[in-house]
Amino acid sequence: MKRPPRGLSAYDQFLALVFGQLTYREGLRDITCCLQNRRRLIYHAGFRGTISRTNLAYANHHRDWRVFGAVAQILMRRAARLYQADRADPDLPQVVFALDSSIIALSLELFPWAYYARSKHAAMKLHLMLSLQGNLPAWAAVTEADFPDMKVLDEVPVVEAAYYILDRGYLDFVRLFRLHRAKAFFVVRNKAHVKFRVVKSRPVDKRTGLRCDQTIALTTKWSVKFYPEYLRRIVFYDSANQVRLVLLTNQFTLPALLITELYRKRWQVELFFKWIKQHLRLRSFFGRTENAVRSQVWSAICAYLMVAIVKKRLKTRKTLNEILQIVSVSVFEQTPLEELFATETHDAELTDPNNNPQKLLLLND
Repeated sequence: MKRPPRGLSAYDQFLALVFGQLTYREGLRDITCCLQNRRRLIYHAGFRGTISRTNLAYANHHRDWRVFGAVAQILMRRAARLYQADRADPDLPQVVFALDSSIIALSLELFPWAYYARSKHAAMKLHLMLSLQGNLPAWAAVTEADFPDMKVLDEVPVVEAAYYILDRGYLDFVRLFRLHRAKAFFVVRNKAHVKFRVVKSRPVDKRTGLRCDQTIALTTKWSVKFYPEYLRRIVFYDSANQVRLVLLTNQFTLPALLITELYRKRWQVELFFKWIKQHLRLRSFFGRTENAVRSQVWSAICAYLMVAIVKKRLKTRKTLNEILQIVSVSVFEQTPLEELFATETHDAELTDPNNNPQKLLLLND
C-alpha cells in the first residue's frame, strides 16, 4: 500500500514541476538547488513547504499524476474562455479541433517498463486535441506508445456543431458515427481499402486542385452496419507538395475547397508538438517511474497553458517563446507580469481595473 507523499503538498509539487518547465531545469537536483538557494523569494511564488530532492522524488513517484491532469483541464477551460472570440480564419467555422498524437521518446535503459516493440526503444504517447481558437490544447491523454489512435475517439469530448480534423489513423466508422450522432462534423483522411459506391457527383473546378466532390455510400457488410449514412468524398491534389488527399466528411453544405482548407489546418497540432518538445522539458525527465513521467508531461501542458493565458490577459504581441524566455529569467522577481511586458502594453490596459497586479504573479494565479 502506497503511503501519501511526505512533507510536500500537491500544490508545492506542482509549482516545482512547472518551475522546472519554465526555467529549463534538467533534473531534480537542478530544481531543488535553485529553489533552496532562493528560500526567501520562493514564498512569494506560492511555495509553503520545504523543497528537497528526496521529498520531491518521493512525491513524483507516489502522488497520482491525475492530480496534474485535472489541473490541466481547469487551465484548458480558462484559456478557452479567454480565446473564445479568436478565429484561425474568418472563412472557416469557429469551433475546430485538430486531433493527433506524438511519440515521447524515452531511454530503454532508464525506462524499461515503457518498451515499444515497433521502435525497440522506450516511449510514451501524447494524444492531444488542439482548438484552433488560439491553438490551445482542449483535451489530452498520455498512454502507452502502442495504444491505437482510433481508440482515443472513445474518450474525446464531443461538442455539437464542432469540426474534428483527423488523420487516417482515426478512420474507424464505429467511432466516427459516434461523432455524427452527436451532431458534430468530422474531416478524416481516407484509406485506400475503403469500398464504396458513388451516389452523386458534383462539378469541381480542377484549376483549384479539386479532382472530385462526391456523395458516397459504404458497401462492405461491416461498414454499412456501423455507418449506414452517406458520406462526402473529396479528392484534392496539392501540387506544391505533390500529395493527393482523399477526404471523407459528414459535412455536405460547406464548399469542397473549404473542407480541404480545414484539413490543412490539422498541421497546427504538429506545430504544437514541435513547440512543446523544443521549448519545454519533454526530452529529459525528473523521475524514472511511469507516474513521474506522466506528471512531467502534464506539467509541460500546464506550463504552455499558463504562458498562453498570460499572453492573452496582457494582450501582448510577443510570441509564446519570447514570453517564456522573459519569465525564465524573472521567475524570482516580485514583479507583476504586466510590468515585465510594460514596454508594449497600452496605457488603457495598465489602468484597466480587471488587470489586478496581485492576480498576475506567475505561479500564484
